Amino acid sequence: MPQHPDHDREIETLAEFDEVVSRTKSLDGYRVQSVDLTPRTPALLSIDTSGTVFLGCPMGTEATAKVRADGALVFPPVPDLPFNPYRGLLYTADALFEGLESGYESTPDALAYAWFQRTKADGDIYASMLRSIHDDAVSDALDEALVGARVVGVMGGHAMARGTDAYTGAAHLGRTLTRAGLTVATGGGPGAMEAANLGAYLSAAPDDALREALELLAGTPSFVPSITDWAKAAFAVRDRWPSGGDSVGIPTWFYGHEPPNAFAGHIAKYFANATREDGLLARCTAGVVFLPGAAGTVQEIFDNATPNYYESRGEPTPMVLVNRTHWTERLPTWPLLQALAKERPMQARIALVDTVEEAPAALARLAAGRHD
Repeated sequence: MPQHPDHDREIETLAEFDEVVSRTKSLDGYRVQSVDLTPRTPALLSIDTSGTVFLGCPMGTEATAKVRADGALVFPPVPDLPFNPYRGLLYTADALFEGLESGYESTPDALAYAWFQRTKADGDIYASMLRSIHDDAVSDALDEALVGARVVGVMGGHAMARGTDAYTGAAHLGRTLTRAGLTVATGGGPGAMEAANLGAYLSAAPDDALREALELLAGTPSFVPSITDWAKAAFAVRDRWPSGGDSVGIPTWFYGHEPPNAFAGHIAKYFANATREDGLLARCTAGVVFLPGAAGTVQEIFDNATPNYYESRGEPTPMVLVNRTHWTERLPTWPLLQALAKERPMQARIALVDTVEEAPAALARLAAGRHD
């Protein structure tokens, strides 16, 4: 995806570094994020690096001394961490699940969660600083990845099992929205989130591919009791249909017992759940579809309703709630949402539908300003 102009002085890959060095004599004002520069000592010795900031970039001893003498700011890599706090790019499922064959517990995703569990309650400002730097870097990378995208959120419960009608419906929803030119964004976890990302992943494949994939996944319906088996089933689907369509998953290690799903092409994983929740909804500029869920989904509905109510992010964005019985009887969220919206601009941007099949049309109708 194209870079935003605000990010064009960030260097996040060795190829970008080489391209910039080939056309300039100075890196003044550039920020170099998490690029291994150990093979680029001659370039660093020959170019002006005053005013450059190096974030987590391994360098040779001679190069390190030279750039520091130039006046560059050098934040060295942090040893013995299971994650990179200075990362310049979003995660991929392959990276988070590396080593899955030896069991989920040995993957970078699991190791980062274990580190978080050890450090989150000990009051160590160093650990909390590393988490904050990481999450800010992820937000920066997410903004770059979504430039120009029309993002629609799909929210729903993590407990939605593979093999159920509800899971199938969420997968079809993700596929339909992606085929309509939208970028699907979810909370990045299992259940409804995985289903929507799966639908987006298989959006360019023949229709039968999704049916077959759903059948394959149904053999491992949940990440409980084995995240390893659950994740391996997803990677088996990816191996059968490689190079799938793109979508975004935004999970959190705060709920680290819920693993990320393997079908999101871009994964923005956070330590701070509040940052993750607000950031996910704020980026859903084309609206949000809320599938049946429990406390987390209810929270997301009103996290989204608040800026729509106050118009703090500009014009209200569409909100479509799916399953009338769920949202009016089991968890009567809809009447409160209606009451909040009454006689406000957001009133024309909310809808309640009975089935997931109705959601795309309702979303389009609300985006056009109609409330039929």
